[in-house]
Amino acid sequence: MGEVKSEEAEKRDVEEESPIEEVRLTVSNSDDPTQPVWTFRMWFLGLLSCSLLSFLNQFFGYRTEPLVITQITVQVATLPLGHFMAAVLPTATFRVPGFGSKRFSLNPGPFNRKEHVLITIFANAGSAFGSGSSYAVGIVNIVKAFYGRRISFTASLLLVISTQVLGYGWAGLLKKYVVEPAHMWWPGTLVQVSLFRALHEKDDHRFSRAKFFFIALVCSFSWYVIPGFFFSTLTSISWVCWIFSKSVTAQQLGSGMNGLGLGALTLDWSAVASFLFSPLISPFFAIVNVSVGYAVIVYVVIPIAYWGLNVYSAHSFPIFSSDLFTSQGQEYNISAIVNERFELDIAKYHQQGRIHLSVFFSLTYGFGFATIASTLTHVAFFYGGEIVERYRASTKGKEDIHTKLMKKYKDIPSWWFCVMLGVTLVVSFVLCIFLNDQVQMPWWGLVFASALAFIFTLPISIITATTNQTPGLNIITEYIFGIIYPGRPIANVCFKTYGYISMTQAVSFLSDFKLGHYMKIPPRSMFLVQFIGTMLAGTINISVAWWLLNSINNICHRDLLPEGSPWTCPGDRVFFDASVIWGLVGPRRIFGTHGNYQAMNWFFLGGAIGPILVWLLHKAFPKLSWIPLINLPVLLGATGMMPPATALNYNAWIIVGTIFNFFIFRYRKKWWQRYNYILSAALDAGVAFMAVLLYFTLGLENISLTWWGTNGEHCPLATCPTAKGIAVDGCPKLQLNAVKLATGGRRNSASSSNGVSKINWLSLNIIYNLSLKSSRTVYCLLVYSQCFQALPFVCLITCSIKTRTVNGSVLITLPSPWVSFGECKSHHLVCLFQNTSLLIK
Repeated sequence: MGEVKSEEAEKRDVEEESPIEEVRLTVSNSDDPTQPVWTFRMWFLGLLSCSLLSFLNQFFGYRTEPLVITQITVQVATLPLGHFMAAVLPTATFRVPGFGSKRFSLNPGPFNRKEHVLITIFANAGSAFGSGSSYAVGIVNIVKAFYGRRISFTASLLLVISTQVLGYGWAGLLKKYVVEPAHMWWPGTLVQVSLFRALHEKDDHRFSRAKFFFIALVCSFSWYVIPGFFFSTLTSISWVCWIFSKSVTAQQLGSGMNGLGLGALTLDWSAVASFLFSPLISPFFAIVNVSVGYAVIVYVVIPIAYWGLNVYSAHSFPIFSSDLFTSQGQEYNISAIVNERFELDIAKYHQQGRIHLSVFFSLTYGFGFATIASTLTHVAFFYGGEIVERYRASTKGKEDIHTKLMKKYKDIPSWWFCVMLGVTLVVSFVLCIFLNDQVQMPWWGLVFASALAFIFTLPISIITATTNQTPGLNIITEYIFGIIYPGRPIANVCFKTYGYISMTQAVSFLSDFKLGHYMKIPPRSMFLVQFIGTMLAGTINISVAWWLLNSINNICHRDLLPEGSPWTCPGDRVFFDASVIWGLVGPRRIFGTHGNYQAMNWFFLGGAIGPILVWLLHKAFPKLSWIPLINLPVLLGATGMMPPATALNYNAWIIVGTIFNFFIFRYRKKWWQRYNYILSAALDAGVAFMAVLLYFTLGLENISLTWWGTNGEHCPLATCPTAKGIAVDGCPKLQLNAVKLATGGRRNSASSSNGVSKINWLSLNIIYNLSLKSSRTVYCLLVYSQCFQALPFVCLITCSIKTRTVNGSVLITLPSPWVSFGECKSHHLVCLFQNTSLLIK
């Protein structure tokens, strides 16, 4: 009988295990509810970490090379501090008035894992969940630094705090659908779980995880001084550019930073993990989706659009750029079209002409449109049934071991989230109604933005929880409000922040809750730490921004700052450009009837249909298990981070991710189980520590090295246009100096009845800049006007044309005889030479 019970107990244990293999291999199935959480150590180190990170990240955010210090730095640094405090703080107990007979101690025992988790959550709030600083600070920056307008500190503070906290309200109400279910496993949290276990659990293995982490950390820390200071070219080893130093096309193909990155390599972990985060923590099927989408877009669509079809006059602009251009390939003068009332100066706009985008930038917007549409249909068809089922049986559904262990702790009452949501909305309404002259956004815009963010929070949370990829709402929010409320750039960025950042904050809030779920942290403790940390970080962010904006002359203005000044605000410059595109000029003049890119709107329809076709294919062939792994929101949004992410970042991320999450996971699973996430954390921490050390020891003293290995990737021609006749500084160009009829050409002296000569043949001497290839195909048109009763006629010369170089000139000989059409009053010879028209009368 006992044997039977043992078998039943074993079966029950197996049933309670997580259905996700990575979770089973990483997360512990045990818990110690007696470990203290609300300790003096946790509050002191948590508040200190949050304050330091929010200050430093905001400070660095204005610099040419911004440094983002994330929670992992604090996670590692606070461990010895916690143990030190546990060793020196007094253990005596005392009473606190108002808490009855309950006794407290500054040192309740050894520094434990749960304290450490809450300190890290504090730090995560200080780094704005890895973003660096609060997104809404960018609005204050562009108002004060770029537009030169007034915004009060009160309005700025309310804007920052309300946009950071608003999404927490509805996120808490959705927690039961995306945190408690075992299939919502949030891959990004496992690296934190693995690191916490390595730092706190006893490991009797000969080569412990803690020892591995320390060795990898030291290696990462030591190595980063090479690409970070001595040899920065190792960040992007674009060897194709080195071989073809004078070829624009080769450098467009080979540049890792400004081109398609063919052959580009990196020996810098920060380049591998930038923008897409560490590839070691992304599941392989997500890497495959990103790889396929990226390869199709970057190596099929873009080359065809640029070199094959010259879509949207692609040759007139760089192949990879987020800048705005005139039709002549010059950088668009944005400030010239903004009047004193934050509105578009129509006359100045027409004087410069329409805004033009690089082909990559324009198609990136198109795929962004498709990503938003596919997100809705993908979740509806693939997860719709599960969502309904979770809703109907949320209290009696099957639970895994982690959810059962969390039942020991008091859950958060729903009214906490409702009150938070209500208070935040009231504060936001006060901002939009009584301070509208500073933020421009009307109250109904706030309602619309909040509704949009709420609708997208659940589907995007599901995608993040299963793929570790998070599609953004920034494009759709800008587009919608630019259509319905154009001409007000600040209103547009405020709407985007309330609609986009509220959703992003909600997803990050839920991700941290999943980390607490795995680490068995009391939910109420998690909630309070997240809320307090966010409020503190937002306040420090705006205070530091206010200090710098009012103390540094000409901050963010590259043309007015002293040579070499680091206060150029690259991120805010892009944010400012976006406010002009979507809020000032408006999408109608970019993607509408008055713009060049109206066809991009068809991507919405294609994105919506795509997941339906995949779902039908899955239903038709249910035995093919790979079909449901086709995640079109991830595939279509693969290049959503480009720019500012580059081909180098993507190539390195894909290669490293495939090595670790396919080959090592399949063939060295035990090693992967023990060390994969530890290695990811060590690499991140080593780079972060060395970057901070380099800045404080060398950067503040303006100490630098200047030699070939610190002068970038050496691809200066990668940003050049390829259309001839477009003159850009630093780029080779075709310059036609003279065109004349050759004196040696034979010309028939016979005249028609009205005295117009008939041409038999002629030669042209064309002198041009020989910095490019000297051999080019020439296409000529013989244009007769007022022929055949005033009807124009064009004849294309299709016969071969001979060219030869003589003393720096190209002699082009047109064969004899040419055609003639009799009674023509005038004629012109038009030659297209290297895409430049030459008119010879």
